[in-house]
Amino acid sequence: MHNPTCPDWAEALLNGFSQIFLQRHPLCGLLCLLAILIGAPALLGGAVLGGALLGGVAGLLTAQRRGYPKSERQAGLYSYNGVLLGLLISQHFAWSALVPPLILACGGLSAILTRHWLKHATQPQDLPAYTAPFVGLGWLLLGQSPENTLALIEPDTVAVVAAPFAGLGQIMLLDQPLAGVLIALGLLLADRRAAAWALGGATLGMLAGWWLNDPTGALLGLHSYNPALAALALCSSRRQPWLPLLGIGLAILLTPGFAGLHLPALTAPFILACWLVRAGQRMLHKPHMDSPFESP
Repeated sequence: MHNPTCPDWAEALLNGFSQIFLQRHPLCGLLCLLAILIGAPALLGGAVLGGALLGGVAGLLTAQRRGYPKSERQAGLYSYNGVLLGLLISQHFAWSALVPPLILACGGLSAILTRHWLKHATQPQDLPAYTAPFVGLGWLLLGQSPENTLALIEPDTVAVVAAPFAGLGQIMLLDQPLAGVLIALGLLLADRRAAAWALGGATLGMLAGWWLNDPTGALLGLHSYNPALAALALCSSRRQPWLPLLGIGLAILLTPGFAGLHLPALTAPFILACWLVRAGQRMLHKPHMDSPFESP
């Protein structure tokens, strides 16, 4: 719903931040902005936040210049992949005069890719794009994933309790639990049920990391963010709670495969898990039946 106290462009941009978590809620987006400022590496906080904003603005301006539907622009559907690409580029490339144009180009291209997807996915049972433009462009930018060089973390009660929040932060490439707390608060304001499922998915992902004998990765949230996203994407149907549970399980199972392919997982396990669940639903139900899913 349009907020008369917030300019159209600001509302669209904030919705872009909240759409990373499949919500349309400007205040949730504002808390995501604050999470970036707090959770980004100490020496890169301003640059990372600037990169995220630049990527989101690039997607929004591209959509506006190309005449994409205003309702979709206002919902943030052309901004969230640009935000994620801005975060990725800002954190993985040394800041130089080439970085802003690269973020602008990737943000704009992500909006174009999203529009092409939306044009062909017009039915409720069609597969959503989710963060596919971010993953595809991210793989082109990063190439092969580096060897795991994480510093060991001594597990204690505080670290274990904070791990699911670290997982929420990792959705935006942040590893500070406080960033995840702000994101959880934003989700709580947008949809309490979605917030509960996101934390549940992150917790199950953390437990899976322990089971896979990777306690450091589990405590940093590296096993949690894809299950949390899958839970967010599939929790809209109150009558079928097994759907998000299935998505969580598939995201957990798919994640280790990307290490075997020497690709950074990014949010690919979440996308594939949700596509598999949705494709399975489409095969099991007759074409005329309503889909239990809602577009992000």
